[in-house]
This record gives sequence, structure tokens and C-alpha cells, in this order.
Amino acid sequence: IWNATSGEEQHVLKGHSGVVLSVAIQDDTIVSGSGDETVRIWNATSGEEQHVLKGHSGWVLSVAIQDDTIVSGSGDETVRIWNATLGEEQHVLEGHSDAVRSVAIQGDTIVSGSWDNTVRIWNATSGEEQHELKGHSGGVLGVAIQGDTIVSGSDDETVRIWNATSGEEQHV
Repeated sequence: IWNATSGEEQHVLKGHSGVVLSVAIQDDTIVSGSGDETVRIWNATSGEEQHVLKGHSGWVLSVAIQDDTIVSGSGDETVRIWNATLGEEQHVLEGHSDAVRSVAIQGDTIVSGSWDNTVRIWNATSGEEQHELKGHSGGVLGVAIQGDTIVSGSDDETVRIWNATSGEEQHV
């Protein structure tokens, strides 16, 4: 952990036994995903590990946090929803047919992008899939959501813009 103003190192967070592939931060909570197939929750002020989240059977390639909800995407082709305070798994989201490379969350909407060339929209409370977005001809490496807009980037060298409610493609 680095101080953004001074550039000084504040803490080194040790606990993973594999490469750290993704990190996210919200207020005083840091989340990390690793090749050791775990998600870890850390206190940003103290540097202490709060929880180790186990459930994935592949590398954890992407993590996101919003309020008390953590979302993780993995090489095991699943998206998992966790309670950050309790450190407990809430839902396992299945539907992708290849590694989940990127996840994002906003409100009650989770977005995932996969090497299966699709973007999927899920309900964060129920875990139900809302839409499968097809259009990319290569793996989806990054997803983001803001308002009613989803953006996805792929190794097909395109960025696509989608409507989060309807699932319709807006622009390439």
C-alpha cells in the first residue's frame, strides 16, 4: 500500500501463495485476487488480513467491490458474489464457457467478461443472469459499467458499448 501524496510505502500485504492478478479498493477495504485461487480482504489502514475467501477452483483473474459486496471472476468459468463483512460466499454465477477475465459491479448489476467472447449481465441480489451480450470475436478482457452503459474491451481490438438494461449493442 502506497501513500498517494508522499509516495511512501505504507504496508506490504502478504498472504497469497500465488501471483496477485487483480486488486480493488473501497474506503478502508482492499480486495485481492490471486493465482492461489483465493480472494483476500485486507484493512487498508492496518494492513491486516480480514478474510480469505475460498471457493474458486481456478486463478482469480478479476475482483470488484461495492459496499458490502465483493465480486470475483475466475479461470474456473464462474463469477462469485461474497459478503465482505462476513467473508461468506453468497452466489456462484455459472454461464460462461471459458475463464472470466473481468468483472464490474454497480448497484444491483454485475457485469462479467470472458474468454468465451461474451459479456454477461447478472442481478447481484438473486444471482440470476439477465443478458448474454454477443458481438466480440475475441476474448473480453475488460468490462466497466456506469449508469445504463456497459463498455467492453476485447482482444478482437474493439471496444463495444452496450445498454445495461436491454443488453443491446449501442456502438462499436
